Amino acid sequence: MAGAPHPHGHSSRTGPAQTADTQVIVVGAGPVGLLLAGELALRGIQVTLVERRHGPTTESRASTLHARTMELLDSRGLLADLGRPPCEPRGHFGGIPLDLTLPGPYPGQWKVPQTRTEAVLEEWALGLGADLRCGHTLHAVRDLGSHVEADATSRHGTRVTLRAAHLVACDGQDSTVRGLTGADFPGTPAARELLRADVEGVDIPNRRFERLPGGLAVAARNRAGVTRVMVHEFGAAVRERAGAPHFDEMAAAWKRVTGQDITGATPLWVGHFDDENRILARYRHGRVLFAGDAAHRQMPIGGQALNLGLQDAYNLGWKLAAAVDGTAPPALLDTYDTERAAVGAAVLANIRAQALLLLGGPEVEAARTVLAELVAHEEVRARLAGMISGLDIRYDVGGTPHPLLGARLPHVRLRTGDIVCTTAALLRSGRGLLLGLGAAPPPLAPALADRIDTVTAHTPAGTPLEGLAAVLARPDGHVVWAGGPGAAGLTEAAARWFGHP
Repeated sequence: MAGAPHPHGHSSRTGPAQTADTQVIVVGAGPVGLLLAGELALRGIQVTLVERRHGPTTESRASTLHARTMELLDSRGLLADLGRPPCEPRGHFGGIPLDLTLPGPYPGQWKVPQTRTEAVLEEWALGLGADLRCGHTLHAVRDLGSHVEADATSRHGTRVTLRAAHLVACDGQDSTVRGLTGADFPGTPAARELLRADVEGVDIPNRRFERLPGGLAVAARNRAGVTRVMVHEFGAAVRERAGAPHFDEMAAAWKRVTGQDITGATPLWVGHFDDENRILARYRHGRVLFAGDAAHRQMPIGGQALNLGLQDAYNLGWKLAAAVDGTAPPALLDTYDTERAAVGAAVLANIRAQALLLLGGPEVEAARTVLAELVAHEEVRARLAGMISGLDIRYDVGGTPHPLLGARLPHVRLRTGDIVCTTAALLRSGRGLLLGLGAAPPPLAPALADRIDTVTAHTPAGTPLEGLAAVLARPDGHVVWAGGPGAAGLTEAAARWFGHP
């Protein structure tokens, strides 16, 4: 990271200047930034969120939460606040129907408006002490080696310089931080575009990825009577846009593809997305890090974009907190880049394939037919379902090989003392978890007690934990050690991920 801001990062500023110190600056208060802020505040880190908007969004762009994201929200005790969202067990891969059911407590895709997700995460983060500053426009970012500085202007014209140990960009696909720092963002430009809108006052039949001679059409009406319509014209060029498309353009494209007239509908929100596909060369640039769409730009097929970003924040939060409070092993923060960049690259690859299947014209029909036949085979279906849901993620955590190593801790009901709970509930402290199964686990150094909770529990027979004496999981729920009676390596695993006492 260069010390000087990008030359295009300045604008005129007026008013008195202010300087404020914090520990971490998070730029962007969408779902990813709010989750990260909550993860940091949960661990006692002073975090300041800088948001350009003056208040919460009223646009519910992303509405799908996948199984792994539901698990991580469960591990922070946030699911009840979402209410009772509808669940659809069937999703798709490139528009080809796909059963997403896999072992776990939350199979399928859960329909939660982004406005609700943001509201829940904001209440949680602010309740833990995060500082949210809306109406602030960012102008400059400087990594000075010992700390990072960010210059912004408030809605009232006040100039503010924030100083912190680290800054994390969670400011979306058109990231201001990425532009200010000049971070390398390689990938492929857009070749296809899909228009979409949420509308009221229209009565049209639902269409699930309906391929018509002129293009693709989607229509889905929710419980509130709002219909989301999406349309793509085969072979249409991607337009250069300064903002959102007008509803008239959307309605005209819908009429050409479907023959239906929706000009009388009331648009609540109009947007578009394309198949541009890019990922940062590095997620970490010194004291500046990137998460969510600021780190990767992809077509939001099947809700994967939002879920990928939330899982970035979940991976980063505990690591960054440990780096700030001085307990992190030397290379811990670098594992955020290695782990999440690999996951991001894999997700973007499957999205490129889906975009071709979904938006390609007659030339992709043969490939669609073959894939539809393959999905009927359970091994193929499960592989694709794991890919989309995030349940297939396994990090390289080192240590003696074991089927659970690097994977998420299985969701299991267990009994500890007189209390029956789940493994997810045992992660709610935000610390690591050393879980003894049937007997007390091997002891750790007492000084690690503020980083790792030690619990002894009993589980029913037939669970994925059967046959193990103990497991050690990181705060994000991924297993870094698993062993039978007398197994070695626990001390080394604890030191690698939680530091020396």
